[in-house]
Amino acid sequence: MKEMNQQELLEALERKGEPLVVFFYTPLCGTCKAARRMLEVAEHLLPEELLIAAGNVNMLPMLVNTYRISSVPALLVAPADRSKAPHIYYSMGSVERVLDYIRSVTS
Repeated sequence: MKEMNQQELLEALERKGEPLVVFFYTPLCGTCKAARRMLEVAEHLLPEELLIAAGNVNMLPMLVNTYRISSVPALLVAPADRSKAPHIYYSMGSVERVLDYIRSVTS
């Protein structure tokens, strides 16, 4: 999982060719830490061409506004061709659920 700033994330969201997952969090959020661990496990079960990034919402005001991120932790999942708007998921109850979210959009 690669930590990205707002400009890097905006560029990645515009760039077609690879599926993208962005993990939104805040540093002091305990639930975010648990969700990050689930995503790290899921990352080993996903294709290598999938870009998984992380971003601290405190540093991403434009993205939070654009995609209406209402709480953290949150996953933004965008298909490779960017033909559809990215999906935002807030409920990360298990590694299996995280995998299902990502696979449903990126496959």
